[in-house]
Amino acid sequence: MKIYENYSLLHNNTFGIDAKCRQFVEIETSQEAAEKLPFVAKSTLPLIVIGGGSNLLLTKDYEGIVVHSAIKGVSVSYEEPETNASGTGAALPGVTSEAGTVFLTAGSGECFDDVIAMAVSLGYYGLENLSIIPGDVGASAVQNIGAYGVEAKDFIHSIDAVEIATGKKVVIKNEECEYGYRQSRFKKEWKGKYFVTSVTYRLSTEFVPHVEYGGIRKALEERGISEPSAQDIRDTIIAIRNAKLPDPKVLGNGGSFFMNPVVSREKFEMLLAEYPAMPHYHVDEDHEKIPAGWMIEQCGWKGKSLGKAAVHDKQALVLVNLGGAKGEEIVALCEKVREDVLKKFGIDIHPEVNII
Repeated sequence: MKIYENYSLLHNNTFGIDAKCRQFVEIETSQEAAEKLPFVAKSTLPLIVIGGGSNLLLTKDYEGIVVHSAIKGVSVSYEEPETNASGTGAALPGVTSEAGTVFLTAGSGECFDDVIAMAVSLGYYGLENLSIIPGDVGASAVQNIGAYGVEAKDFIHSIDAVEIATGKKVVIKNEECEYGYRQSRFKKEWKGKYFVTSVTYRLSTEFVPHVEYGGIRKALEERGISEPSAQDIRDTIIAIRNAKLPDPKVLGNGGSFFMNPVVSREKFEMLLAEYPAMPHYHVDEDHEKIPAGWMIEQCGWKGKSLGKAAVHDKQALVLVNLGGAKGEEIVALCEKVREDVLKKFGIDIHPEVNII
């Protein structure tokens, strides 16, 4: 375990906000987490756990303890881990019962995209549509990250964690997490309770492409690819995301800042009558998802700034730090955008990022 006092979080958040914490604790093994975290938790200072900082907006110095995972390592098994058995029995999307199943376990401090790259190269499929989403493995389980018609929950088998207050090692089953759109119990009643040490994904050795979402099929056709491999899907999604999303190393941002709202069928039909070209995605017979980025763009915010914070000129769902912005400036922009979307569409869009 490494402990740093009055630590700058500049390189631990992708918005590039130079805020400090009173103490920064880095955990390198699951055993270390079990042995040391209860002592850390006994401090009178508040405590938060962060991953790669890609879903974090700091508005001021944090007068508390920040715990970060540096737990590495990836292992693979073709048999369901006895200690990690979820008991869900749920089939992977599009995977037949004859398809081979593989259980890939990754340390919570591993880069999530590196794990996807490894899985694809080894012929373990399912996660490729989530390529190049920034962040660590632990965050995939907490946030239920998603993109291009796929969510992490579809492939998470189980989660190994340590109860921070007691040091007790626990295995959390998929269904216990109550996953929803960018939601889990880790973000609600379990917030601050557990420290994720590893995540086990249930993948398949049979590749089934998912290309109906977000222009993937069109992009493949433009590349002359009619029967894509998993690597083709991954390469295409990386190209799409790089074309419209800014590199945090160049322009500070947290990726998609807002969640896409899910509205009632009645509300959707009312809006569609007024905006016939409105993009939307079917959720179920009673609900439809409307892209928040489209609504923000309709409000005229795309490419506009408020001080040193701005709405990205290529993707209105992304708020960016133009250089030297404070967290409060980005929050002020967020609130102004929300206000205008609510006024125009009658929909309150909510931040996806964790604002501290």
